[in-house]
Amino acid sequence: MKKILLTTFLLISSCFGSDYVGSEVDCLVIKEENSIICKYMTDRSIEDKFVTMEWINPEGEVSRTRKVLFPSGHGSVYDFRYLSGREIGVWNFRVIDKDEVLNTTFEIKEEE
Repeated sequence: MKKILLTTFLLISSCFGSDYVGSEVDCLVIKEENSIICKYMTDRSIEDKFVTMEWINPEGEVSRTRKVLFPSGHGSVYDFRYLSGREIGVWNFRVIDKDEVLNTTFEIKEEE
């Protein structure tokens, strides 16, 4: 089920990304799949490059930093984490691409 949901998310994202101009980050919390998926979209490049992705917890501490390869010809990269074990509250997801810094927030709520 997780593979189907992720594949659907990627397909929908790629369909809407065809007219995309500029850079953008977005995160999706999927409780049913115990996952958080964050995506960075930007203009396609003819060269490989690395971007830095940071997950910042509600206390403002960097929970994880990853350098991710952004392959030439691609318009987006993703990072994934499990929802279980994450602190409740508003998280920040940051992408650093050379001199450009992009942020988005998402909220992890208590189980109801």
